[in-house]
Amino acid sequence: MKRVARPLVWLTVLAVAACSSSPKTDWVDEDVSFVADGLTIHGSYRHVPGAAAAPAALLISESGQTDRNGDNAVAGKVGNMRQLAEYLSGKNVDSLRYDKVGTGKTGVGPHAQNLRDVGSAVYTAGAKAAVKFLSTQSGTDTSRISVYGLGEGTVHALALATDTGSGAPQIHSLALLQPLAGRYLDVITNRVRLSVDADVKAGAKTREQADQVMTDWTAAVASTRATGTPPTKLPEGLSAILNPGNAKAVLEADAIDPLALAAKVPNGTPVLLTCSDSDVQAYCEAEQPLITALAHTALTVVPLKGVSHVLRDDPSDNVANYANKAPLSPQLVSALDGFVGR
Repeated sequence: MKRVARPLVWLTVLAVAACSSSPKTDWVDEDVSFVADGLTIHGSYRHVPGAAAAPAALLISESGQTDRNGDNAVAGKVGNMRQLAEYLSGKNVDSLRYDKVGTGKTGVGPHAQNLRDVGSAVYTAGAKAAVKFLSTQSGTDTSRISVYGLGEGTVHALALATDTGSGAPQIHSLALLQPLAGRYLDVITNRVRLSVDADVKAGAKTREQADQVMTDWTAAVASTRATGTPPTKLPEGLSAILNPGNAKAVLEADAIDPLALAAKVPNGTPVLLTCSDSDVQAYCEAEQPLITALAHTALTVVPLKGVSHVLRDDPSDNVANYANKAPLSPQLVSALDGFVGR
């Protein structure tokens, strides 16, 4: 695996001094690269060059066009994963975050001719290559490797924690931040149901109209799972989520059951799971099956109040606010404070 050198950007002691009583100094975000199935992936390895081996964390961003920093093609420069890396520096934890296929400095490589078919297998392969790269660094204490995933990134975090393949690094702990709590299309179904119920409550739809949307959508999910081909037209703009062009990738994601993966996480693994009453993608009631599946681990569940999907205080969870450069929610930081050293 190849490391790409660039001038090191030295950070001041003050950047981390408030986060830890005795932090390491001279943190750098070093631009690195590694290869996953022929794709060169670029990332930031945040560490102190020459320091003794220390705990290290792999950070896995949200789904879609989201890069190493949490910046997204739709939401803009969110920066939450960069903030998470900086927080971990204050706890003397090295970290690696990376640009997924087609984001940031990472191109599409061998997937150029089949971009529509790029699905979970490609993203999981990238995560496996990333954690293996992290484990080979001289500054990594290989007995203390953790994985922090956000949203759909938690599925790949679970895949790493349950990887028994030859040479797979052992994962010491998992942080599942606003995780995907079920199969992909089931999660979407729950979101659709919440949306149409809200429309009925607001008077924007009759109950009959809402029920028809749910009937059409659930029928589309069933037929797509059975035949691999979705309807060409769906109500409520749902064709943007499921259509003949993306069906293969959607079904690949849908085939992964986070509950089954959670059940295979080794007994006693320290796990942090967050949910929020303001995050329709990870509201706490919906997370209960995943919480149950993780009961055999050393699980800490933290229900957040008024925290958006990008881990900031914003009860509206409005995508327009995702790039507002606010700090990570103090509620999240408090939860991490109690978890990082476990």
